[in-house]
Amino acid sequence: MAEGLRERKKRETRQRISDIATGLFLEHGFMNVTIADVAEAADVSVNTVYNYFPAKEDLFFDRSEGTVEQLSRWVRDRDAGESAARAVLRELRAEVEAVSPRVGLMEGYDRFMRCVQEAPPLRSRLWSMRQEIHAHLEQTLRGETGAPAGDPVPDLMAGQICWIHRTVFEAIGREMVAGRAPRDVSREALLLLDDIEELLSDRVLGYAVRGTERPAPV
Repeated sequence: MAEGLRERKKRETRQRISDIATGLFLEHGFMNVTIADVAEAADVSVNTVYNYFPAKEDLFFDRSEGTVEQLSRWVRDRDAGESAARAVLRELRAEVEAVSPRVGLMEGYDRFMRCVQEAPPLRSRLWSMRQEIHAHLEQTLRGETGAPAGDPVPDLMAGQICWIHRTVFEAIGREMVAGRAPRDVSREALLLLDDIEELLSDRVLGYAVRGTERPAPV
């Protein structure tokens, strides 16, 4: 279905507000910028900003919905014969090898991370997002394997897979804040992924293989 004029204008307005807010946050710090400052810079009313973004943190993490669903999407789209963990490892390797901005391998990512580190509300929101990612992935694994509601394994496996994702992102973030070049960080992150895979048990690496209802017993 084609996007209507009204929907397009709303999308463009939302994006413009978000872009202007991001620039202000990175320049002045998240805690030093108010919603009124964003509204003035974007030439809209404060109520308009709140209509698109209920909280100031939503302006900063304006693409969080896609982030929350990413691991689940990778798992659902895994190849035949591929497990959930191996699908995530494969996708992460592809992003890191491509020096993708989606994993923080870009000039200027250090400013984004410093902004988060200096703002308690952003750190709190990031923690909440991680909990959402875990919960979303658990439900995906439960559905993919047919595990009953009382089975603890999908929750445990979601924790392991989220650890993979978080470890790589945190390592990239630390190195980018330290002023490293994205391509150099990419090479080190690929080695880190190899180390992570070696640390994972066969149970984790063999869980939720596409084409099987449940993982093979260990």
